[in-house]
Amino acid sequence: MTSETTPQSAGWRMKVSAFALAAAIFAVLWFAIAALGTKWGWWPWQVGLGQMTIGTGPMITMIALGLSIIAQIIALIKAPRVRPFIIALLATLISAMALFRLGGFGAQAAALPPIHDIQTDWSDPVRYTEAILSAREAQGDTNPVLDAPTIPEGANARWPGMGGKLVSVAQEEAETKGEEGETVYPPIDPVYFDQAPAEVAALAERIAQNKGWEIVTPLAGQEANDTIQLEATATSGWFEFKDDVAIRIRAVEGATRVDMRSTSRVGLSDIGANSKRVYGFMMELLDRGDGRVED
Repeated sequence: MTSETTPQSAGWRMKVSAFALAAAIFAVLWFAIAALGTKWGWWPWQVGLGQMTIGTGPMITMIALGLSIIAQIIALIKAPRVRPFIIALLATLISAMALFRLGGFGAQAAALPPIHDIQTDWSDPVRYTEAILSAREAQGDTNPVLDAPTIPEGANARWPGMGGKLVSVAQEEAETKGEEGETVYPPIDPVYFDQAPAEVAALAERIAQNKGWEIVTPLAGQEANDTIQLEATATSGWFEFKDDVAIRIRAVEGATRVDMRSTSRVGLSDIGANSKRVYGFMMELLDRGDGRVED
């Protein structure tokens, strides 16, 4: 005579673990919904980024993490323990990773200056043409484009001492080496070439196109002279934030000098996006055009 052993059921403990896993997945989906809703125009970026991501997102993630830890503890009360514990552990890992990413985002934002306008030479600023300015105005509620912008006084609440400071000074400080020899921003400098402005401009336009930027002021139709300005708009993937780019190429004392500016349309801090864009573009242009940093 044989006897059969009926497997024990984890019962309500499995349900708790499954609920914790669902909460962890929901927390991740919450951030995706916040970004995609902004991208698709369901709500403004202040809601998607400010309220949903920065405001509510951390609370939802911490609740999900707390539920997963409770589920792990409950799963260890009695046998069978393996399945509910593994599910609860998976929920903990998902929630912890989301919370870690949030913490990293917050730390990065706090470490970078609250600016969204970067260029290679504030003493002789690159000025956008009417094509870019009109596009910014049509979007509405965009950051102003100024020759000498300052950081709003309200930034002092999160970035003490930054309110009222010139953006040019904040950028210079971020590019200056600290005591440990590191900089917050990579150096943003003009670059020089021996080729004619038109030749350098053609290369710059190809690089911009390869990066997927929307060319707003193309080379076609511009008169051949010693100063050429190429303009484009770069759009982020998730939230679809738009940053405007202007590349000024001109002849100076037997060489061709390239200056560049990148300005976010919305938001106080760009989390370093514009500095990375300008630096990356200029280094690629310098490398492919066989240029140099100093004339």
